[in-house]
Amino acid sequence: MTYPIAEFCADLGDVPHATDAMTIRKKSRDQFAVSPLLRQSLAGRVADVVASPRSKDDVLTIIKAAVKHRIPLTARGGGTANYGQSVPLQGGILLDMTGLSGIVSINEGNVRALSGTCMADIDVAAREKGWEMRIHPSTRSVSSIAGFVAGGSGGMGSCQWGMLRDRGNITAMEVVSVEAEPRFVELRGRDVELVHHAYGTNAIITEVEMPTTPAWTWKEVIVAFPEFLVASRFGVQLASEPAITKKLISLQEWPVARLMTALGDIVPDGHTMVNCMIAAPTMDAFKGLVDDFGGSIVHESLEGQGFYGAPIYEFAYGHGLRQIQKSQPTYTGLQGMFPAQDLLPTIERVHAAWGGTAPLRMEVFLSQGEVVTMGSPGIVYENEAQMAAIVAKLQSFGVKVANSHTTGVREVGIKQFDDRDAVFKRSMDPHKLLNPGKLDFDDIPASDSRSSLPTQGWSFRKAG
Repeated sequence: MTYPIAEFCADLGDVPHATDAMTIRKKSRDQFAVSPLLRQSLAGRVADVVASPRSKDDVLTIIKAAVKHRIPLTARGGGTANYGQSVPLQGGILLDMTGLSGIVSINEGNVRALSGTCMADIDVAAREKGWEMRIHPSTRSVSSIAGFVAGGSGGMGSCQWGMLRDRGNITAMEVVSVEAEPRFVELRGRDVELVHHAYGTNAIITEVEMPTTPAWTWKEVIVAFPEFLVASRFGVQLASEPAITKKLISLQEWPVARLMTALGDIVPDGHTMVNCMIAAPTMDAFKGLVDDFGGSIVHESLEGQGFYGAPIYEFAYGHGLRQIQKSQPTYTGLQGMFPAQDLLPTIERVHAAWGGTAPLRMEVFLSQGEVVTMGSPGIVYENEAQMAAIVAKLQSFGVKVANSHTTGVREVGIKQFDDRDAVFKRSMDPHKLLNPGKLDFDDIPASDSRSSLPTQGWSFRKAG
């Protein structure tokens, strides 16, 4: 589709923007290349222009020009998403929000920041006042706060505080509509769910407020277990221990420790590793739990000071897959939610089904106050039919699989919808300009960027 880009740029005044091929190519990508399916379906999808607001006034100028010329807008933060959330499927304007950054306020128990503020910078500012973020992504050094809440579902701290969707983990958001006269709207309470994990398809986020917790000195610990199932029982029990303060519980079955080459040979052959972050004052209790389950601590260091050259959380969640792909480029995985009900038996059934032929990777965290795990067997990718068969097999064991190899909000299957969502989308984006192709409530054909994996998506208990 051809858009009047020259006319749009003329209406921007002094708002920074770029139309050179190198900038457009760089800003039109995120980390979707971790998926072999998205590498194919998103190839060649690029914007026509990159606009980089420095202020809310700049945001308004860009929106008004986009609406005037009916050009799609796709917002981007640090570009760390794994599903192509910020890839412009229909070209148009790539809205680089990283210039809209800065701390708005730090108060007792919460921090508010402009949307493009880097998560690491927020933590530095909060720690100066004795606080830290409850939850942050494995990509903290690059991810923006709005990118995290718009594209993420949880991360470091979720084993203590739950998922982002759990009540109280996102306090408020300021968003702006995309119409001729844009409106700023403050969302609080359950209304933040409307924009959380919606990939910027229904509003442009300008500010985010999130809760903080008293800052801790964190220890990175790698624990080795001879048996995966013992390691999984340990991880589930650790998540259930309220008095052991933790930020990460990440299970990696052998030989994942060797595939993550930065870890060297610290984990003994044949052992499952459990990577943890534990608050220093609770280390004695943690070590007692390790002893109870027959594990061995093979490494302990302060946060970010391990011999492996990066914080331990960069070996977990989606970042962990990137570590593996450095030595095994065809390796991939699925986002299977192992539900709290029948959790350990489900893990045992899945483990038995693959019989050690595909190592399990799992993150342990809380969802709606209960311990769950998220992960799958490791997959050396062959084709989509192979992936579909693994999805079907996992779901036959009761695992709820989200589709991390597609770009549509509903097709991924993590965000939950109710009657408010369509009303909000139509109110805030009446011209359907926001990140088109990823969320539409009208009866239209699915975008050809979406895979056909037979995933059922994640499910959560309804309140009441």
